[in-house]
Amino acid sequence: MGNQKETNHGSNRAILELTDVSLKIPIISRETRYLKRALVSSLTGGLIRRTTQGAEIEAIKRITCTIREGERVALIGHNGAGKSTFIRLISGIYLPTSGKIKRYCRVHPMINKSFVTSMELSGTNAVKGYYLLINGNLRGFNSYLEEVVEFSEIGDFIHLPIKGYSEGMMARLLFSLLTSQAHDCLALDEGFGTGDARFFAKAQVRLEDFLRKAGTLLLASHSEGLLQEFCSRGLVFHKGEITFDGDLEDALYFYHHGNI
Repeated sequence: MGNQKETNHGSNRAILELTDVSLKIPIISRETRYLKRALVSSLTGGLIRRTTQGAEIEAIKRITCTIREGERVALIGHNGAGKSTFIRLISGIYLPTSGKIKRYCRVHPMINKSFVTSMELSGTNAVKGYYLLINGNLRGFNSYLEEVVEFSEIGDFIHLPIKGYSEGMMARLLFSLLTSQAHDCLALDEGFGTGDARFFAKAQVRLEDFLRKAGTLLLASHSEGLLQEFCSRGLVFHKGEITFDGDLEDALYFYHHGNI
């Protein structure tokens, strides 16, 4: 298995530029009246602030950074530090409350259950919707569907509504879809899941091959071994902010010893 940190996949051109980007998520609930007026630590990693309408979470705060073509960037931080929210922002799932994001290529997010639009859909229609989203047409869909069914081991359940799937079946189908094609820029939250233990070994081999083929990679993971294999740069997140941006080994040292 080669060391991916030495791989250069392209030019030095910027493919993502974030300038002073923040994201505030409003919470409309009767319970918010019990919050203190001061800032309160939140499980999301951001901060909860009282507003006249209720409350809001400061999920991402004043982030400025540039991602260049071919870079392999580790997103490092405790659970809820802002890594998954950052992925949703750069891929366009969330829109920033303030600041600017410039994308010069499509950022493909790989996030838990991100492809399911309705649990009433059959597996076939869910795969078809994903294929259309990625390719814009259905040319080659039948062979693609066969490959997804074979790898996911779904069998005839592919014709039935997703709502009837077990959690493991749904995870296997999702994993098979999301790792089925190479992408110019991939933003991956490793916590998306791969299903049952028997499927895990096969999934790991496929995931490693998938990561090698990604043009530009942003990888959120708690596995330092995985980050060290595939990444060379590290962004350390804490309470919605990037507190360190630099060489991966320096970023990991800061994460463990930087008093965050």
